[in-house]
Amino acid sequence: MRTAYSVSTVRAAERELMARLPEGALMQRAAAGLAVACGELLGRVYGARVVLLVGSGDNGGDALYAGARLARRGAGVVAALLSPERAHPGGLAALRRAGGRVSDDALRDIARADLVVDGIVGIGGRGGLRPPAAQLARAAWESAPVLAVDLPSGVDADSGEVSGEAVRADVTVTFGAYKPGLLIDPARERAGALRLVDIGLTLPDGAEVAALQHADVAELLPRPTAESDKYRRGVVGVVAGSARYPGAAVLAVAGALRGGAGAVRYVGPAADAVLARFPETLVHAGPPRKAGRVQAWVIGPGLGDESGALEDVLASEVPVLVDADGLRFLTPERIRERTAETLLTPHAGEAAALLGRGREEVEAARLASVRELAARYGATALLKGSTTLVAGADGPVRVNPTGTGWLATAGSGDVLSGVTGSLLAAGLTARDAGSAGAYLHGLAARRAAGPAGAPILASEVAAHLDVAWRDVTD
Repeated sequence: MRTAYSVSTVRAAERELMARLPEGALMQRAAAGLAVACGELLGRVYGARVVLLVGSGDNGGDALYAGARLARRGAGVVAALLSPERAHPGGLAALRRAGGRVSDDALRDIARADLVVDGIVGIGGRGGLRPPAAQLARAAWESAPVLAVDLPSGVDADSGEVSGEAVRADVTVTFGAYKPGLLIDPARERAGALRLVDIGLTLPDGAEVAALQHADVAELLPRPTAESDKYRRGVVGVVAGSARYPGAAVLAVAGALRGGAGAVRYVGPAADAVLARFPETLVHAGPPRKAGRVQAWVIGPGLGDESGALEDVLASEVPVLVDADGLRFLTPERIRERTAETLLTPHAGEAAALLGRGREEVEAARLASVRELAARYGATALLKGSTTLVAGADGPVRVNPTGTGWLATAGSGDVLSGVTGSLLAAGLTARDAGSAGAYLHGLAARRAAGPAGAPILASEVAAHLDVAWRDVTD
């Protein structure tokens, strides 16, 4: 699991460690790891041309000391100083002793570079880059591979927000711990590949953000035993579809069946379409309370304006996932009244409506938005998007690392609702079901799109869920 910590937590751990180390030792540890990463990205250090974009903080010092190490190995290293009078004196002296130099024409040097190292702003930076730095960042992205020191300059380390121009990196080398902004869009897409350098920090248990990996999800996924029957495996009820959107019901049922449910009970007007594709589905005309035993409900995909079934489902004493059209009829008070868990799965537009703000505000502040949703509704919130986030009442916000842009296709959210609902019915908590469901969903989409990426259909995502399951558990 990748765990990310706030700037204040990382700073406190750094201070505690620096009190026990010789002066400058922590920066040297960071610079050593940074230089190794630079060498790996270059492939060949001797004769390579490296440009350091150096700000006034410790990130600039890390870049300068790493540049000195590269220069001693035969690289031609040039430092573009954004604030010459405030550049780290020890790092600058080390670079010069090693044969590096200060640039007198940064744009010219960047155009000739084999690698540009971003050491402009550290994890304490706020707001976008100032115009001179922004100009160099744009030139670097157009000219050479870019490696960011700790995080791309101009992004918010704690939230992943980007409020102005920021560096786009091919690789980000971060020290001691991941920062939330490295895992959450819009900052995540600017970070490129992530590499964590261990500098000896002792961190507390209270991470801000966590990204599950294969092993973590494998531990969550339910597996049938010799004594399992369909009820022990979990029966999920699906209330979805309408005369206008019968396909939403088919896709939600597909996700539930492929997500490991022992059985799926479908309630709604699209029974013929569902049975035509999945004859193993148990269908009922409704209302949901008369459909039979379930261990969890999924309601909302393609439901249209029919809200009557929602109260029936919310009145049940089993976990409920509310998606899509079902979200339009919710109030915080009604969700807080429930004794069983509730999982809300909006995209940014639906989350904006639930929070009473603009969609662009939600997309710009995804971490804050999902936390507010969970707090306001007293539920677990899964915010879909380029990085899907899952927040509960406490604990770190879960970040899904498996998504792909090819999931931006009609009906993919219906499939996600189905697979997540099946995990709820199997007994996973809302937080675990949302995290594991999003992980499998993203893997299935990658499988469907292929290594090079290609347009996919939501039905193809559902069809690859079993492959994703094997990818995780094998």
